[in-house]
Amino acid sequence: MDPSAAPRSEMLVNLARRLSLYKPAHSLDEPSSENLTGQADDKVAQNVGLNSKSVTNPITITPPMSKSKRAAVLICLFEGESGDLCVVLTKRSSKLSSHPVALPGGKMEEGDANDIETALREAKEEIGLDPSIVHVITLLESFTNKKGMTVIPVVGLVWDRSSMNLVANADEVDSIFYAPLEMFLKNENRTEEEREWMGNKYLLHFFNHQSKDEVYIIWALTAGILINAATIIYQRPPNFEERRPIFWK
Repeated sequence: MDPSAAPRSEMLVNLARRLSLYKPAHSLDEPSSENLTGQADDKVAQNVGLNSKSVTNPITITPPMSKSKRAAVLICLFEGESGDLCVVLTKRSSKLSSHPVALPGGKMEEGDANDIETALREAKEEIGLDPSIVHVITLLESFTNKKGMTVIPVVGLVWDRSSMNLVANADEVDSIFYAPLEMFLKNENRTEEEREWMGNKYLLHFFNHQSKDEVYIIWALTAGILINAATIIYQRPPNFEERRPIFWK
């Protein structure tokens, strides 16, 4: 079935329209000369029935930075069976040096033209997600980890969840699961730890989510990215104090 012909829920269409107008709180350092604004505008317009001239996706282009210090993750959203908005998550392989829960994604490679290509390529490699069924809507604010890696969240929608025939790459991923995005605004199943870095006290949030027979813990940068995404999408702050580390900015 042609992905473009898949039935589209009113919730997802409205979300696509609204996010296409989203402006990040700070600009993104784009390592490519390609104009992402036009790319995002055309895709949104094509897939939600808008005139491309009426869509303004204000992704700004700033001086280039090294690709070796840049990564992208895919916030892949779809409508769950109960009508809630869900996000695709992975548990990294135990073969890797660190194996927390993460969004699909990874470091930018030389062949990647932009952050969108990085996120979609990594998602295909890690979980077999077909890029043709993902409709990229926008990019969110970048996050920087302690090692100085800049991570760009790429938001994409899948209109038909049955088209996601996901298969974990055993070298990189142990399991794939879904979680409701709204849970990252709630105080339920959440704990926190206060940490300090260079005199700055911040909170690490830990979200417990049961999927089938396993309980997954979503925390650190992944939790931070999803708290931010949920705040933007649901247009309200979390029901708890967030207090981000200063190095994420």
